[in-house]
Amino acid sequence: MKLLKFVPDNTNIKFVALRHWAFALTAILTILAVGVTVHRGLNLGVDFVGGLMIEESFQSPPDLEKVRSTVDRLGVGESSLQQFGDPKTVSIRLPAPESSNEGATNAIVTKVQSALRAEFPGAKFSRYDAVSGKVSGELIQNGVLAVVLAIVGIAIFSWFRYEWQFGVSTFVAIVHDVLITLGFFAITRLEFDLNIVAAVLTIVGYSINDKMVIDDRIRENMRKYRKMEMKDLIDLSVNETLPRTVMTSVTVLLALASLLLFGGHVLRGFTAAMMLGIIVGTYSSVYVSSSLLITLGLTPQAIDRKPKAGPQSDAERVTERKR
Repeated sequence: MKLLKFVPDNTNIKFVALRHWAFALTAILTILAVGVTVHRGLNLGVDFVGGLMIEESFQSPPDLEKVRSTVDRLGVGESSLQQFGDPKTVSIRLPAPESSNEGATNAIVTKVQSALRAEFPGAKFSRYDAVSGKVSGELIQNGVLAVVLAIVGIAIFSWFRYEWQFGVSTFVAIVHDVLITLGFFAITRLEFDLNIVAAVLTIVGYSINDKMVIDDRIRENMRKYRKMEMKDLIDLSVNETLPRTVMTSVTVLLALASLLLFGGHVLRGFTAAMMLGIIVGTYSSVYVSSSLLITLGLTPQAIDRKPKAGPQSDAERVTERKR
C-alpha cells in the first residue's frame, strides 16, 4: 500500500529567496493587527471586565432592542447585548451587583430570566458568569504576565540552547503569532476571555515546538556542512523538516475542525484561535524565523565558537565520527 505523502520526496523549495517578501508581509500584518486592536479594542469577557453575563436562548432570532428595553426596565443597571454563537442566543452583560454574595447575583439572574420569559415565550436560560471588578483586574494582570513570561522564557532558552540569533528569531516569530491572534479577535469581535488566554499559550507552545524542530536541524546541518552557504543550508534544513511540519499541522487542523463543527459555541472562540495560531505559527516558523537567522548574521562557523554542553544527540555523534 502506497503511503500518503503531503510533501513529495526530494522537495527543494527556495524559502530563503522569498524572505524579503515574507518579512514585508509579516510587518504589514503585524502593524495592521496592532492598529486594529488598539483602534477597536478586544471584546473582553466578564473574566476581564467584571460584572454579570447572562446567556439566553430564544426560539427565533429576537429583536435586540426589545431585549435591551426589557432588561433595562428592571433597574439592574445598563445592559450590553451581543449575539453569541448563533442568532438565537444572546449574551446579556450587566454591572456586577453591589453585594458580592451569591444570593444577590441569583436574584438578578432570576429577575432577568422571568422578564424575558414573559416578553419572549419559550426563551430558555443557558448559563451565567459573575466576576467582581477586583478579581477581573487580577485576571488581566495574571493573563498578560503568563503570556509575556512564556514568550521571554522561550526566547532565553533558545538563546542559551543555540546562538543568540536563534533567541531573537524565536522572540520575533512568537510575538508575531500572538499579535496576529489579537488582531483576529479585534476584527471578529469574538469574546476574549480566559479560554482564549489558554489558546494563546497553547499557540505559543505549538509554535516553539515547530520552530525547535527546524532549529535543531539547522544546527545539525551547520555541523555537517561547514562550507555551505547559509542560504542553502537553511533551505536544506527547512525542506528536510517540511514533511513533518505539514503532517503535524494538517492533523491538528483536522482535529480542531471537528471541534469547531461539533464542540458548540462555548468552544468556538478557543477553537478559532487555535486554528489561526496553527496556520500563522507554521508560516512564521518556515518563512520568517529561519530566514531571519541570515539577516542576523548567523554563519555555519558560529557553531565552532560555541562550547559543547551536555550529552550529544545520536545525529551529532554520527557526524563527529564521520569527521
